[in-house]
Amino acid sequence: MSSIEDVSASEHWEKAADGAHHNPHMLLGAHPTTDAVGRTVTVIRTRRPLAESVTAVFLDGDRLPLEHVAHGIWEGRHAGPPSAYRIATVYTGRNETIAGDPYRHLPSLGELDLHLISEGRHERLWEVLGAHARVRDGDVGVDFAVWAPDARAVRVCGDWNGWNGEAHAMRSMGASGVWELFIPDVRAGARYKYQILTPDGHWILKADPMAQAAEVPPATASIVTQSAYTWADGAWMTRRAATHAVAQPLSVYELHLGSWREGLGYRDIADELIEHVIATGFTHVEFMPLAEHPFGGSWGYQVSGYYAPTSRYGSPDDLRHLIDRLHQAGIGVIMDWVPAHFPRDDFALARFDGLPLYEHPDPRRGEHQDWGTLIFDYGRNEVRNFLVANALYWLSEFHVDGLRVDAVASMLYLDYSRRDGEWEPNVHGGRENLEAIRFLQEVNATAYRLQPGIVMIAEESTAFPGVTAPTSAAGLGFGFKWNMGWMNDSLQYMKRDPLHRSHHEGEITFSFVYGFGENYVLPISHDEVVHGKGTLVSRMPGDHFHKLADVRAYLGYMWGHPGKKLLFMGQEFGQIGEWSVDRELDWWLLDQPAHAQLLHFVSALNAVYRRQAPLWERDNDARAFHRLGAPTWDPNVVAFERRDAHGGRIVVVSNFAGVTRTGHRLELSQEGTWIEVLNTDAAEYGGSGAGNLGVVQAVRADDDAPAIASMTLPALSTIWLRHQPDPHVPTVARG
Repeated sequence: MSSIEDVSASEHWEKAADGAHHNPHMLLGAHPTTDAVGRTVTVIRTRRPLAESVTAVFLDGDRLPLEHVAHGIWEGRHAGPPSAYRIATVYTGRNETIAGDPYRHLPSLGELDLHLISEGRHERLWEVLGAHARVRDGDVGVDFAVWAPDARAVRVCGDWNGWNGEAHAMRSMGASGVWELFIPDVRAGARYKYQILTPDGHWILKADPMAQAAEVPPATASIVTQSAYTWADGAWMTRRAATHAVAQPLSVYELHLGSWREGLGYRDIADELIEHVIATGFTHVEFMPLAEHPFGGSWGYQVSGYYAPTSRYGSPDDLRHLIDRLHQAGIGVIMDWVPAHFPRDDFALARFDGLPLYEHPDPRRGEHQDWGTLIFDYGRNEVRNFLVANALYWLSEFHVDGLRVDAVASMLYLDYSRRDGEWEPNVHGGRENLEAIRFLQEVNATAYRLQPGIVMIAEESTAFPGVTAPTSAAGLGFGFKWNMGWMNDSLQYMKRDPLHRSHHEGEITFSFVYGFGENYVLPISHDEVVHGKGTLVSRMPGDHFHKLADVRAYLGYMWGHPGKKLLFMGQEFGQIGEWSVDRELDWWLLDQPAHAQLLHFVSALNAVYRRQAPLWERDNDARAFHRLGAPTWDPNVVAFERRDAHGGRIVVVSNFAGVTRTGHRLELSQEGTWIEVLNTDAAEYGGSGAGNLGVVQAVRADDDAPAIASMTLPALSTIWLRHQPDPHVPTVARG
């Protein structure tokens, strides 16, 4: 064994040879030193076990033969400071091969990167951790970096080294817990994992938490990817940055990409999806989770690759293509995002470096009993950074216009779905998860600061205060909150026989009491068409004709109600069978006239909604909403007025009784002509055709009397009336 000045202990040689050294660059690579007379020389060492000869080849063609030292490590010296070289190796019976030396390169992360990671403040974390194809000092290869603070050693293994990482041990970057290595000659498309030596001395194999692509499940390797996509949605992005979503129409079409149309990927679906969304008039699509997940039956809600679009439907650039096409067609894109929990799969985040790392170590805070999943440790800087940066990644790298944050209630409460004794109070003795609250505030504030015009939407099912209040006012900082109370109450009301609805009026109107406390989205989501609940059509009472009438009346009421709108795929044409992730929608129903007419109705509903500012401009302003009822009060009739910022008025009147009301008298805010801009009972939508011939007149008995309109309310219907103001008459100046 050679005597080396700075590396004399045999333990270092053995660990370097085994790929188990925490700092292999300490021994391997190029090391400047001085000879006996003080001249600069460079010692080059490389690991090539079982080689017959090893030579360092410099860029100018000079060659330096190396000698075997110990444990498969070869060494040589050349005059002068370090310079770029590659390693030529001959194995018995084989020709010479030349490859780059991973250990001659400097770290890929700087001190500022490491500081920001430790502080939990690296807003572009995906650019420094993970795998990145680069050219470094003449070598084409890939930078690998991973956070694993409890590991004793970390190696990169992949399809280029026979899934044996002994030759590619990573360098520890000290207290940051980050490990890094640049591996020459690896290219985009390579599959890889990390081999991690745990504190108890066992090697485990893990996918990269920061991987930006992964194999198609059930395969689990990470994939080195490099985007070559050129965006063409500049006009959309410019408009987005100048838009405040609360004061805009928002009508969301939620879909599961794999079961919308069977067999379509990101690129394949673009034309059909755009055609359908434009035809039906929705402003946005919302994709159920598209991050990589091991089990398709989880619908994407148990994520294993937070930075990797699922490869089930194509490459990351294929997803960029789909979003770009949607934007160019004027359609916004929202994506489900799941920071509330993650699965226990051994290959992914669970006990990543042999100990709880991403998950909270206390099972009272780190495990979801209902879902069999793990909960993030929101109080740990690096974990919080992982999630905040992930939100920014989707918003910036994929131009996603908003994130719908799943299961927020489970994050807010320490006792969520737990019995007494199964949870630990916070430092103040309360049930709120203070760390999760701070995380949500940070992710929302950061997202809105860096990506103006986007929307952050909370699926939050409790009365937690200030979900959409700004973080500066101690709110959570979301843009919108799903109104789960409205959804539950209104669907409970609609499934009742019309004969009994008059006794349950509060179920359909209670939302008027609290509907302006938050910025709400009214959701009829995937959760309402599974698990035995039926679909929107199937849960309505009566025969098929009356079911469809109820659906139209309900959607007309919903689109008129304050709050933005969300409808799950299939409900726009009356899907009858419950949704299943394993089969596509029943598009054949559109061959039946009644279902084609329902689709036509939803298209008209969205078209009128988008044209009528009173229905969306002041959604969160209680002063722009007025409940109507006098003088003919009927418990089955729900009526209210909506106003915009410029005097425009829309009256929404729903008759949820099974019989038509003729001569129904209603006090309106303005006398004169009210145009019937929507009637859900119109024959063209499959209704009976009853109505008001398109016009309602409101008249006053005298100057001090209210304006009263007499109208026809078809059974199981909703009508929208738009006030038609008198022509403007200039005031005559008086002398």
